[in-house]
Amino acid sequence: MKFTIDEIKTEHQKVKSGADFPKYIQAIKNLGVSHYTSYVSDGNTEYFDEENQSASTGSKYEALTISENLNPDNFKSRLKLHQQGGTDYLTFCKDCAENGVEGWRMDLNEMTCTYFDTAGNNILVEQIPSL
Repeated sequence: MKFTIDEIKTEHQKVKSGADFPKYIQAIKNLGVSHYTSYVSDGNTEYFDEENQSASTGSKYEALTISENLNPDNFKSRLKLHQQGGTDYLTFCKDCAENGVEGWRMDLNEMTCTYFDTAGNNILVEQIPSL
């Protein structure tokens, strides 16, 4: 594996808001990350390289309960607020949980972010902004 969780954490600490996100994505892509999945329930993120080897962060906060009631419209408005720097990461994760979002998959080759629900259905696919 080309990267370590510590290297990724170092890059992640530079992110102060959603506005810093494109720089972060480019930095971890340069480390060799090809895709990753983040889980809202506990904040665990699993990072993969091109050979599909992975490393996980483990849980980052106390468990959140993911709502069974999917509310895509409210989720999209909270996502937009977060992307504009209006909420911190934990608040965004709580917003995801309340609106039925289980997590997201980031594809650093396609430069897409796919949010999914508890059944694994795609809720929203966004293009990751480039630098």
